[in-house]
Amino acid sequence: MNDIRPETMQRIANTELAKEFIDEQVTLIQNQVGDNKVLLALSGGVDSSVVAALLLKAIGKNLVCVHVNHGLLRKGESEQVIQVFEKELGANLIYVDATDRFLEALKDISDPEEKRKIIGKIFIDVFDEEASKVEDVHFLAQGTIYPDITESKGVKAHHNVGGLPAEMKMELVEPIKYLYKDEVRIVGTALGLPDNMVYRQPFPGPGLGVRCVGAITRDRLEALREADAIVREEIEKLVNIPWQYFCVIPDFQSTGIKNDKRYMGWSVIIRTVNTVDAVTATVPEIPFSTLTIIRDRIISTVDGVNRVLWDISEKPISTIEYE
Repeated sequence: MNDIRPETMQRIANTELAKEFIDEQVTLIQNQVGDNKVLLALSGGVDSSVVAALLLKAIGKNLVCVHVNHGLLRKGESEQVIQVFEKELGANLIYVDATDRFLEALKDISDPEEKRKIIGKIFIDVFDEEASKVEDVHFLAQGTIYPDITESKGVKAHHNVGGLPAEMKMELVEPIKYLYKDEVRIVGTALGLPDNMVYRQPFPGPGLGVRCVGAITRDRLEALREADAIVREEIEKLVNIPWQYFCVIPDFQSTGIKNDKRYMGWSVIIRTVNTVDAVTATVPEIPFSTLTIIRDRIISTVDGVNRVLWDISEKPISTIEYE
């Protein structure tokens, strides 16, 4: 893989340039692939979604998308992948619900790196199993973008939770490997993908697995998924939306009162940051009225939660994610 962005490549700054790029890539993909099938792990993130839409335009049904639901996605994400790509765009989509398999393997595992390794290994195993069922596939598409090459030595580790199996011995198709994230979004819009998919905020490969801090339990994971949906819905109503916004639920409980009785409940921690490069990050001011709405909605509707906290720590010394 060439690790230098071609000097002749024009920066994609608007829809018109994006359309030129799409036309060029459609031709290149068709020339590379011919009448062969292409396999793609479609996470539903910005990069894989744009690659899927681009390949659909170029080769149609010869693209085989595999969407693995590891049970650690945000609320409604798998449903959106199915709706947009299978129902609206007519993609050849294989959907695999491997929730039980992932959560069983993660039971009682609290070390963040061990969780990442388990999630990455099982993802590869599941994808490999599904890939083996598809006959005559010689090409593997990936949503590699330019920062993945410059920062990760060509391995898109964050995208597929550890990269896809090298032993598959397929020729790579990476149509957006010379684009920056902002350019990928412009191309996605030009391809007709919905804004809430194209402008989706960064989301770690292990998903909610690293935001359900400590050993993951199904009840705390579900509480996190519901609370996260509330946080995102209310934050997105603001005029100035932060670069990233989410919540975490640590593995500890504190005393609360419900129906005049003491009980132990979890704390939801709201995290909002602004950054240019993710190396440093500041915490934007969130209106207290928004925070109280979030608090009231979470406390009244999310089972097992009795506190809502706001993390105002900047990076450094704090990291953006908790694990």
